[in-house]
Amino acid sequence: MSEQATELVRLLTVRGETLAVAESLTGGLVAADITSVPGASKVFRGSVTAYATELKHELLGVDATLLARQGAVDPQVAGQMAAGVRKALGADWGIATTGVAGPEPQDGQPVGTVFAAVDGPFTDRPGSAGGGKVEALRLNGSRAEIRMESVRSVLALLLEQLAGEHTGNERAQDTERNGGF
Repeated sequence: MSEQATELVRLLTVRGETLAVAESLTGGLVAADITSVPGASKVFRGSVTAYATELKHELLGVDATLLARQGAVDPQVAGQMAAGVRKALGADWGIATTGVAGPEPQDGQPVGTVFAAVDGPFTDRPGSAGGGKVEALRLNGSRAEIRMESVRSVLALLLEQLAGEHTGNERAQDTERNGGF
């Protein structure tokens, strides 16, 4: 279990919020990292590993025309995957990974092209443009290294969004729960 996953579970528990994960190139590694944390069942709703392109449409609601036009390795696809898994699994937050871990390029994208996305309550606010947040990554290394860095990156993206959503009550609630320390 990573420090990021531990912190993510802690923050979501304190906030009383839930998480769902959509994965492609990471093949379940994001979900495995999160569920390795004791207490993850309080916040983790589940995951969809949509490795095949058509499953991104069928299970996550990614626009079929977008997939046909751009392929699966695309920032809009990542954003729609995050929003789709959030909706499908009834979670407060949805995160997603799509990209090319290698050994060959895919959809005209070179090895190491990855998109990480997060969708959450910030997209529901009145006046919000919606669409979540997507980060484009250009990663180097072996297939395994690219996949592991993709896990780290999507968790970091969600932690960044949670920090931006900070209400000021998380630390006080956490302090109370831990006996004032």
